[in-house]
Amino acid sequence: MSAALSAHPRIAFLGGGNMAAALIGGLLKTGWPATQVVVAEPVTARAAWLAKEFGIAVHGAAAGIVADADALVLAVKPQQMASALAGLKLKPGAVVVSIAAGVRLSTLRRLLGSELAYVRTMPNTPALLGAGITGLFAPTGTPATARALAERLLATAGACVWVDEEQQLDAVTALSGSGPAYFFLLVEALRDAGTALGLKPDIAAQLAAQTCVGAARMVGESGLDASVLRANVTSKGGTTEAAVQHLESAGLRAMFQQALQAADARAKALGDALDQQ
Repeated sequence: MSAALSAHPRIAFLGGGNMAAALIGGLLKTGWPATQVVVAEPVTARAAWLAKEFGIAVHGAAAGIVADADALVLAVKPQQMASALAGLKLKPGAVVVSIAAGVRLSTLRRLLGSELAYVRTMPNTPALLGAGITGLFAPTGTPATARALAERLLATAGACVWVDEEQQLDAVTALSGSGPAYFFLLVEALRDAGTALGLKPDIAAQLAAQTCVGAARMVGESGLDASVLRANVTSKGGTTEAAVQHLESAGLRAMFQQALQAADARAKALGDALDQQ
């Protein structure tokens, strides 16, 4: 595979949205030459911003970026994938890295051919701060160089975990891909509840946001399981216990299970729809 021949293989991005920009920025920060990164972005204003921000070549059409690419990162919306890939021809052995939710390998092979190496991934929006986490899957037989290149790329945006089955990426999508929205909803709910108790809205917003940021850091940095951290702050007969008991009795855990099941089902439905195109 050509990607194994160079320390910095040529990477093309199909789509120049926020996630693509996060990955491009991460690559350049690790020392990847700007001359080895190219983007196809049809929106003129966005294309101009990418070129100015990163000093990379930006094309308006996908055909101009794929011919000599060692890897192609698919960063367009799932619903646009079929039209975006129509007629594209990559060189044999090129690595295709998809960050699109629900787009199955069977769909990508049908659109681009079976002679390529494929890696599906599911990053999340904290990647914009280098604090994301990405689930990755590669089918049996994928060259180790292709897996390494995909992980090297996504690691610039945060942690990486590999799953054993492609269908597990739907669960990754439901948990970590969509997960930041659940967290933001929690911050909103805490802010609104604090305001309802008489706090000024700006004070309630600051308290809610920093409490969640601090608690998240404790989960990530303390080395303790979340259940232990929860128990440590929940004194017997105290205010926290009263609130936690209410949340448990209201079915919080079941609500999250049902929410993730809904997201998982939607990811599967997106894949089914794309398979039929």
